[in-house]
Formats: sequence, structure tokens, C-alpha cells
Amino acid sequence: MRVHIQKFLTHLEVEKNYSSYTLLNYRIDLEDFVAFLGQVPIASVDYSVLRRFLARLRSRNLKPRSVARKLSSLRSFFRYLQRERVVSSNPAAILVTPKLDKPLPHFLSEQEAVKIVEAPPEDKISQLRDRAIFETLYSTGIRVSELVGMDLEDVDFIGNIIRVMGKGRKERLVPVGDKALEAIQHYMDKRTLKSNALFLNKNGTRLTARSVSNIINKYVTQQAIAQHVTAHMFRHSFATHLLNRGADLRSVQELLGHVNLSTTQIYTHLTTEKLKKVYDQAHPRA
Repeated sequence: MRVHIQKFLTHLEVEKNYSSYTLLNYRIDLEDFVAFLGQVPIASVDYSVLRRFLARLRSRNLKPRSVARKLSSLRSFFRYLQRERVVSSNPAAILVTPKLDKPLPHFLSEQEAVKIVEAPPEDKISQLRDRAIFETLYSTGIRVSELVGMDLEDVDFIGNIIRVMGKGRKERLVPVGDKALEAIQHYMDKRTLKSNALFLNKNGTRLTARSVSNIINKYVTQQAIAQHVTAHMFRHSFATHLLNRGADLRSVQELLGHVNLSTTQIYTHLTTEKLKKVYDQAHPRA
């Protein structure tokens, strides 16, 4: 079984260009299934076996989204095995995915976003870096994984464009504002450590997503902002603020690098809620 899993993961990495984070999730999900199967051979797995596995997942009180992810991993795995003629059919194809709620993403107000972005005092090189990170996240709406993956050559100061490697290792070009470029340039001018990576830690190696989270937490605490702020909230705030100021949904989709417009549409719920509040406050018959 583990041989088939490794071949499947290699297939996802080489042919599908899946990220290391996605591959890790697939491995965790499939190893979980292997532990459940024990000595049951893969060819003997049918719908009833998968139903028992689903019941086991539910008995662990996993969130519906976690269960749905594991079922999705199994569907993909058995689809691969069927194509490779290891199994004759895909028993996971007819499994019913748990109904998922669609929680609205949390975002910062424009005032809160500016407060965090301008929090680093810019006296030390680390503070210049932090300011450049915040300006870039808010100016572009890129994912934190895309941010930490950037190299020096990915910043086009003349064209106001940055190049990032998105999900599925798909490269895209993203507009970036003057304030973010100024912050990046200021940081690069003062930086003495040599590396192709854009954002570095104190040891001169590429900054990680976890390090960015720690940096954000430090300044959020200093600024006494009540809510928990994550790097992804800059992305949510970027999209929400654009829509609030009149940007069209299709343009925001392109800026975020979403493949499907439906993924971007979650932000329209946020702007609708704002419109309702304006209506309630302003209309005499509300």
C-alpha cells in the first residue's frame, strides 16, 4: 500500500506540480487510511470499507472540512489506482462529502490595515524588512507562501510588477503599489546579507511563513488591535477593500490568482453586509 502511495505522491509532484504543503496533506490523509486498513489488501477495499473509515473519522469529532479533505484525497488516490489498473473501480467515487459551511473570511478595516502596515518604525534592518513585508502583502494580496518564495529578480521597479509562484506552481504577474516598492527598495538598500531571496531572517536565509506570522503577531500586540490577525487576512482585506471602492469581481479574481470566479465571490458577501449596514443607518424607512 505504501508503495502505491509513494508512486501517487510522485505523480502529483512531477505531473501535477503540487506544492510540498499539498503533498504533505495527501500523505497524512492516506497514512491515516493505511492505519485504519491494517492488513486489508488494497484490492479488497470497497464502498463498505470506506463507509467504515468515514464512520471512524466522524467518531473522532473531526471538523466537516477535515473529513471532506480526507475523502477528496481518497477519491484522487483511487482514481490514480484505477488508471494504473491496480484496482478495477474507484470505490470512493460515490462517497458523499459532508456539507460544508462557508464562513465569511475575516478582514481588517482600512484603518486597521494602515495601522499595522505603518507599525514598524524603520530604525533597524529587521524593521525595514517588516515594513516591506506588510506593504507588499496589503498592496498585492498575494499569499504568504508566494511572498516568502519571492527572489530579488521577481520585483520589477519600473513596471510596478512582481512575479510570484502561485498554487500548482503557476507563475503570475501581480501589480504592486509605489509605497510597497519604496519599502522594498529601502530594505534592499540597507541589506548587507547576500542572498537571491527577497526577505531574509537574521541568519541570511529565506524567511518562512511561520516567521511572517510571528512578525505580524508582534506588531498586532504592539498596536493593541483586538482581533487575531493572520497573514491571510491581508489578502482578505486587499480583496474586500478593492470591492468596497468599486473594483469589479473579475479583476479581483485575476489579482488574487483564483482559477474560478466562485472562489472570489465569497468577498461579495462581505461587501453586501456593508451595504446593508449603510442602508439600515441611512434610509428613513429601513
